[in-house]
Amino acid sequence: MTPADVPTAGGALLALAILLPAAGILASFALGGRWPERIALGSAPFALALALAITGEVWRAGRPIVYAIAGLSPPLGIALRADGVSAVMLVVTALIVPAAGLYARPLFATPPDGRETRKAFTFWIMLQAISAALAIVFVSGDLFNLYVALELLTFAAVPLACVEGKPETLAAALRYLLFALVGSIFYLLGAALLYGAFGTLDIALLAERMRPAPAVTAAAALMTAGLLAKTALFPLHLWLPPAHANAPAPASAVLSGLVVKGSFFLTVRLWFYVLPALPAIGFDAILGALGSAAVLFGSVMALRQPRLKLLIAYSTIAQIGYLFLIFPLAAGVHPWTAMGWNGGVMQVLAHAFAKAAMFLAAGLVYESLGHDRIDKFAGAARAMPLTFLTLGLGGLSLMGLPPSGGFAAKWLLLGASIASGQWVWALVLLAGGLLAAGYVYRILAPALARAPIVLKAPPRRAGEAVALTLALVAVALGFMPDAFFRLLDIGRPALATAGLP
Repeated sequence: MTPADVPTAGGALLALAILLPAAGILASFALGGRWPERIALGSAPFALALALAITGEVWRAGRPIVYAIAGLSPPLGIALRADGVSAVMLVVTALIVPAAGLYARPLFATPPDGRETRKAFTFWIMLQAISAALAIVFVSGDLFNLYVALELLTFAAVPLACVEGKPETLAAALRYLLFALVGSIFYLLGAALLYGAFGTLDIALLAERMRPAPAVTAAAALMTAGLLAKTALFPLHLWLPPAHANAPAPASAVLSGLVVKGSFFLTVRLWFYVLPALPAIGFDAILGALGSAAVLFGSVMALRQPRLKLLIAYSTIAQIGYLFLIFPLAAGVHPWTAMGWNGGVMQVLAHAFAKAAMFLAAGLVYESLGHDRIDKFAGAARAMPLTFLTLGLGGLSLMGLPPSGGFAAKWLLLGASIASGQWVWALVLLAGGLLAAGYVYRILAPALARAPIVLKAPPRRAGEAVALTLALVAVALGFMPDAFFRLLDIGRPALATAGLP
């Protein structure tokens, strides 16, 4: 039994983090569809408490915590593992999912007779399913279980994207499903190759047994291609703009803020935890180049969009591109890899909160104006100051301006690219920031104009409060202390390779 397989104190919390939302789904069905909204929102404080407890255990132990299901360690059993990044992502999920739920209450409320409509029942069940699937993604230590988690995530996210049943949302959801299923096939083929070569899919055991072989290279290529399709990295992004732009605002917030991070998280697990022993074969440069193309393409497309939600959706493609700079900037054991790692993780966090806030604000704009056409925003910021303040604060993080979390992320990535002599990524970061400033300006400039405007309905104050809180969290991430980055380093594979604590 390796140290990575030894169960640790607090490991049972990992199983509880998965079981809590799963139990909520079962209870919702068992109660005949009367209480899924109450169950989803009522369980949120417990989910947050569990995520914080897991984070505390990881910090206290100073190493990843492990739980062996049924007491059987790999390869006979299945292990759940949580390192610093896993713990933080559980906290992020436990914050954004209930925030979207609170925002959605007037849109998917329980009818007076207590029985949910089909639309409302679907929304609350899928919201809990996404929580459960993401928990499995973040703590699973087995590549096949991660495949199952990604499928659960897909089959929860697709109904959420088309929950309103409009023709355009159904078409977008079917395209999303097609890309996701093709990605799943590629991933599963790669996993089968790894299992045939090494007899296990446990991440810790694979890392020990990994050796160069044509089957390993083929598996890495297949699995990566499948994950990129699910993450919507350019040029496999075609499903994302219509799916995110046409979904209800709270669904868009969860899809953009969290769901696409699941497959990205698994890509990181694959390349940093399973395959680092392979000789450099250019995958890190390829992923960095695709990420750079996504930054530039997504930003230019965002500048051209006439609708606010489409603009935000295309900016998601650009911000996803920044995530993939972690591969060339955090690989190996070098003085700059800690900056690259922390910058990539911080970009995940800042984008999650900023983009969730912006999609919720966009939903409020649509409700109040009856449309989201940017060229008709004249005077809207004066009528809806908190909503457009949220858009501005979210945009601040997307641009990478201080003191936001986006600034901290891009500053760390910029420092890593300069320290490593990889100047091309620095140019991409600077160009992406300028382009982001352009499309954020496109939103705010007409809205701040002095012009009369008549609102279809006043913005919901509770919805504004939720969206603004998420935007403020995105900004507050820029003030994280050094201890937070030490937490992110717990379990970082480069440290383990170097034999450091």
